[in-house]
Amino acid sequence: MSGMASLMAAVALFAASHLLLAAPTVRQRLVRWIGEAGFRITFAGLAIILLGWVMVAYGSAPVVDLWYPPTAVRHLSLSLMPFAFILLVGGLTTANPSLVGSDSGRVAAAGPRGITKITRHPVMWGMMLWSAVHILANGDLASLLFFGGFLLTAGLGSLHLDQRMALIQGERWQRFAAVTSHIPFAAIISGRQSWSWSE
Repeated sequence: MSGMASLMAAVALFAASHLLLAAPTVRQRLVRWIGEAGFRITFAGLAIILLGWVMVAYGSAPVVDLWYPPTAVRHLSLSLMPFAFILLVGGLTTANPSLVGSDSGRVAAAGPRGITKITRHPVMWGMMLWSAVHILANGDLASLLFFGGFLLTAGLGSLHLDQRMALIQGERWQRFAAVTSHIPFAAIISGRQSWSWSE
């Protein structure tokens, strides 16, 4: 298998595995079969293996330039990276009902705080922003496939999270979702949520 074909296959399987296993009906069936802990171990193991393949394939893929990013685009990409980092770190360190391992019912009932007031999916948006700026700054086919795969997985994955949490938490998630937004700052702009930099 050529370098580019290997990258295409790896990215496709990585994205498909995440989106398929995250689908509420599929996830529920697997949890009933192997239990919650078994599902998490299986999911994590598969993700690590496929991520390793994606990274190796990306590193060995030939350079096929699609466009040549101007210097201004590269500077813009660099200036946006801190925001991606803030979303990722903030999302992993702030209580969020959709975060793996959290007490989702208690957190949802307590309401949003910190970065979840900006978006209820900060990790996913951090990943999407990170992916997008790298696509713009690189301009080659391998980077488009590599980072585009992460962009697609995070974008569709966030929608799957909304569906899954609505099934699991029901009314508590509906109340949480009503005062937060998927799109960053949408709930604040619409007046459904307040924001203070002290948070």
